[in-house]
Amino acid sequence: MGSLWTRDATYRKSLKEGFRARSAYKLIDINDRFNVIRKTDNVVDLGCAPGSWLQVLKTLTEGQLCGVDLNPIAPLEGVISFIGDFTSPEIQEKVRAAMPVVNVVVCDAAPHLSGAKSYDQARIMALNEDALMFAASLLKQGGNLVMKSFQGADFNELLELVKERFYSVRVIRSKATRRGSTECYIVAKNFIGDARDDRIPVKKEKA
Repeated sequence: MGSLWTRDATYRKSLKEGFRARSAYKLIDINDRFNVIRKTDNVVDLGCAPGSWLQVLKTLTEGQLCGVDLNPIAPLEGVISFIGDFTSPEIQEKVRAAMPVVNVVVCDAAPHLSGAKSYDQARIMALNEDALMFAASLLKQGGNLVMKSFQGADFNELLELVKERFYSVRVIRSKATRRGSTECYIVAKNFIGDARDDRIPVKKEKA
């Protein structure tokens, strides 16, 4: 196990540069390519442990940051964190109270895999749908979502659900993703918002 990780150049780079996990470079890559996070955005990070994406977010925005995970993370200055399930109404209310305006939701979470392909894919899709519903309940109109997924059964159905709520939706593979992995990221921009939202509608953005 140790030799496998130490052979990974991205992992070694993350240690050298002080990031808590190699996944930090996935968010850096995504934002460099798609400009998802702006300088004043308030951002919620779902499944934030161990905190590498929050470390990156601190360099990208001066807005408020909030992380949610089932496990605690080592504190980061200026970051609000909650321990719990982001699908629970209690946690959602805590996030809403701490973040009156949410411009971006990011989610790099994935369930623990059993090795049973169809079962694992179903759990991944369920987690993605939960993250999408969370984002739809909190995002400001015109906001953005970045969500990790895995291509497989029901992925296209998930993509259609995202397209119902965002004007621009792309599926990308990060340069930091390991070769052979089916991991991908859904980058959804310009949240359509709720019909009851009285803010000024945003113009549709070309994909």
